[in-house]
Amino acid sequence: MIVFELQGWIYLFVLLAMLAVKGFALISALTFSGPAYDAASKGTKVAWSIGLAVGFAAQLIMLDSSPINLISLGFIVLAFVYLADVRPALSEVTRR
Repeated sequence: MIVFELQGWIYLFVLLAMLAVKGFALISALTFSGPAYDAASKGTKVAWSIGLAVGFAAQLIMLDSSPINLISLGFIVLAFVYLADVRPALSEVTRR
């Protein structure tokens, strides 16, 4: 029985970590201006915001299921791409 308890705690930790990453990416995407996305040539603010918001909402809707499923993994990849590629480019463009 202790193994299943441990698995539940690990799933909870993974779920909260994924929610935190997706939430941080969404808030970060919303703070930059639309022209900054155009200047960085990284797509549009609307596209990134909608993609990250759908990923965050999907994670919230699927709280009862395992955090490691295809939909969650796809959206966490989107959040990591934003954080690793788009966000540094946006901050470089908007740096004063």
